[in-house]
Amino acid sequence: MSRPLLFLDVDGPLNPYAAARPAPLPGYRARPVPTTLEARPWRLWLNPAHGPALLRQGFDICWATAWMSEANRHIGTVLGLPELPFVDFGDDLFRERADGVHWKTAAIVEHAAGRPFLWVDDETTLLDDLYVAAWSPAPAALHHVDPRVGLRLEDFLALGDLAAGLEGLHDRSGSPDRDRTELAGLRAVG
Repeated sequence: MSRPLLFLDVDGPLNPYAAARPAPLPGYRARPVPTTLEARPWRLWLNPAHGPALLRQGFDICWATAWMSEANRHIGTVLGLPELPFVDFGDDLFRERADGVHWKTAAIVEHAAGRPFLWVDDETTLLDDLYVAAWSPAPAALHHVDPRVGLRLEDFLALGDLAAGLEGLHDRSGSPDRDRTELAGLRAVG
């Protein structure tokens, strides 16, 4: 049986773009990213501890971000992640839906192709939860992350709890106590 998917957004969960601080949050490093849209590079704030913590979660990770394939180059390398697959949003990238469901949601359910999944994002709403519940043939859960602080210890613990509730996730390595100890480097920022 294959492992569940973890669909991972970048801006918000990994790059706390809404942080109200001139300096990065503790544990984060600035990474300038060249862009063709602006004269100067765009700055990402990334926490290298997130990569190992994500890999220990027992999922097959897949980028679910507007960065699409560029997430491997600009984010994955900083976090120490291997090259990951990504959801190709194609023509639906940033296309608003009349029903209020996020533009990523249908593509994520389709990409999961019947596999259980968790989706980590800062823009999901109840409408996305309802859509996933109605259209995903496998167990799925959405986890909202505050874009002012990004992924924190509490989020990783919540992911573990959500994962435990998904059918077919019986082969998770590690124990809850060990996982909590290993995640201690991701202490909440205040």
